[in-house]
Amino acid sequence: MEADDRRLIVVSNRLPVRRDDEGRWVTSSGGLINAIAPVLRRGRGSWVGWSGVPQDGPYDFEHEGLNLRAVRLSAEEVDDYYYGFCNGTIWPLFHDALRTPEYHRHWWRPYVDVNRRFADAASGLLRSGDICWVHDYQLNLVPGQLRALRPDVAIGYYLHIPFPPVDLLGQLPWRREMLEGMLGADVLGFQTRRARNNFSLAARQYTAAEGSFTSLRWQGREVTLMEAPIAIDYKFFADLAVTPAVKRQTARLREIFSSDAAIVLGVDRLDYTKGIDIRLRAFATLLERYPQIAERCVLVQVAVPTRERVGDYERIRERIERLVGQINGRFARLGRVPVHYLYRSLPVEELMSYYLAADVMLVTPLRDGMNMVALEYCAARHDNNGVLVLSEFAGAANYMPDALQVNPHDIDGLARTMHEAITLPGKEQERRMRRLRRRVRNRDVFDWAQLNLEALERANRG
Repeated sequence: MEADDRRLIVVSNRLPVRRDDEGRWVTSSGGLINAIAPVLRRGRGSWVGWSGVPQDGPYDFEHEGLNLRAVRLSAEEVDDYYYGFCNGTIWPLFHDALRTPEYHRHWWRPYVDVNRRFADAASGLLRSGDICWVHDYQLNLVPGQLRALRPDVAIGYYLHIPFPPVDLLGQLPWRREMLEGMLGADVLGFQTRRARNNFSLAARQYTAAEGSFTSLRWQGREVTLMEAPIAIDYKFFADLAVTPAVKRQTARLREIFSSDAAIVLGVDRLDYTKGIDIRLRAFATLLERYPQIAERCVLVQVAVPTRERVGDYERIRERIERLVGQINGRFARLGRVPVHYLYRSLPVEELMSYYLAADVMLVTPLRDGMNMVALEYCAARHDNNGVLVLSEFAGAANYMPDALQVNPHDIDGLARTMHEAITLPGKEQERRMRRLRRRVRNRDVFDWAQLNLEALERANRG
């Protein structure tokens, strides 16, 4: 097949569309969609995924020039495959067991079956010489299942979350099956060198794979392992930040919080991996130890609802909201509330205004694959002001040395770093932010997609 005839088939847990309140399809937002959609439209490719509605599918349809194939999941499969194995087993295990993973056979079996359904759906679209790009931990088995069905195509896999150390992965009763599933790909992409190396070590320990941190030999094939950190659409965020609507909202926020207030911002999904509870305790320590700061400092914490049916998420929400109440009860003064808590998602224009109003951005996850908020904040700061406080355990920390980096488990250290950020001189803020913005601008999501697809093209030629 000629190169121009090769098509790209993308496979992810969710389709890049969702139904609105009136049942109409609307395109979801996100850098991955923005980067890949033009390639699919130009090359007559397709995207395979679940619509997000139990019992919906299977069927093919087109939306805004994208060819989409919906995979059907029953309500029971959503419970066992998604809420069970994906979020109760893989998610905590791959995030260094911040919560104890649960290992249940009645979750594992639906995970295998659902992955096979995705592989079957992709196989039916593929022609010899095509490229298939599988995404994330929900579909770890798909590369191997698809390899058995279609040895005549190039298969890529990208893991958006961390990959655990060998000793942690060793807890998984199905560790060999998981690793062999991922090894079905020709190219495996990871956010960080640590994740890539952890996978290589685990594959060599628990399977018959041999090789190095960058390449493994498996069943007569060469599997390339890539450190390929994801990025954002820099231009989109930078352009949005200077629109009149965002400027008006930013001015309004500064007025609400007082023009001389130091605004500290956190924007996170409400997830135990994000360390929001520890961040709140550190902020309380800041208010206690630096009373001169306390008089003019506010924390705005945006917590985006997620996985509300999972018990751990209900408990972390209760803990966070209790802490917010305790801090405000202790430190509030007439006309001044130290913590403003928003339990909702924000439209992107409103989010930009919060980024621009904030003097300090707290990105302090306990473990994270990359963290897009850190990148978005820098892209928005066209004024070259603002300070990014960044967890050492976010993938972004490897590529953003000009942030104030912190151990997110260290409450005292985090409080000190908040104080440093609030009091950092303007010239030093500008120096750091200029360098951060340059890094984000010079490596955007389109570069990331091209890097991965070029590696798959090479695998296809091989």
